[in-house]
Amino acid sequence: MNIALIAHDNKKDDLIEFVTAYTHVFQQHQLFATGTTGLKIMKATNLPVHRFKSGPLGGDQEIGSMIAKNEMDLVLFFRDPLTAQPHEPDVSALLRLCDVYSVPLGTNMGTAELLIKSLERGDLKWRNVIKEKEDDNNE
Repeated sequence: MNIALIAHDNKKDDLIEFVTAYTHVFQQHQLFATGTTGLKIMKATNLPVHRFKSGPLGGDQEIGSMIAKNEMDLVLFFRDPLTAQPHEPDVSALLRLCDVYSVPLGTNMGTAELLIKSLERGDLKWRNVIKEKEDDNNE
């Protein structure tokens, strides 16, 4: 499955700790991240991560594009709700796309853990059914 990893500056360390704790799960999937977050995850875990631009420079929109094309299966976006973000409209659009396309979204460590445990058990395989259905509709 394709997993997007995004974190605001004050949450990057939390996301890195989370990915490190669940490296055994993440190594079985394709990881995508915004610029600095991806670099830090790669350095901390040695996992391969496809890096997009930084969030404020369009990385959120690049991930949003994958969601809109049904190419992203899970998004972990550790947001900082106490700090104003200059690219808040992009963040809101990304969250909206997750809702529109039924892509599971974790915006904090508690929800992220539930999603990763579900992924580990195989509970998110329904994403493959959705992808196959869309492929059939495009033929």
